[in-house]
Amino acid sequence: MTSDLEHLSQRVGEALAAADLTLVTAESCTGGAIAAAITDIAGSSAWFERGFVTYSNRAKGALLGVSADTLARHGAVSRDVVLEMAAGALAYSPADISVAISGIAGPGGGTPDKPVGTVWIAWARRDGGARVRCLQFQGDRLAVRAQAVACALEGVLTLLAE
Repeated sequence: MTSDLEHLSQRVGEALAAADLTLVTAESCTGGAIAAAITDIAGSSAWFERGFVTYSNRAKGALLGVSADTLARHGAVSRDVVLEMAAGALAYSPADISVAISGIAGPGGGTPDKPVGTVWIAWARRDGGARVRCLQFQGDRLAVRAQAVACALEGVLTLLAE
């Protein structure tokens, strides 16, 4: 883990602990990298509840309750799917805040409508409210995933500051 990502993860932990809140992750394209960055921080069990790695559409449905209809209509890399992932992560855990992510890290898999580097991220609070963003990252697979992890963690901080 880079020192920047370690510092960001530490800040997320401090902010969650200060607010007496816990986090759950629902990850697809990052394959658990958000949870890994978080659990690299000593003491993270005080504010990190659990992580779901739902790489396949079947896993998104089985573990998070993402609708097969939503997946068929919008595709896994979409606003609707990450919002359902974020809601499902809260529904299937006692956590207070969720972050969900789905994207195309490459090198293949892109389309003209959803090129490689397209990543959707949603953040949700158990007490209401959700935010969602579509981002277009550059670079190879590792670079796209690293940028996505950092953006997901930054979004948690933003959500906590609101």
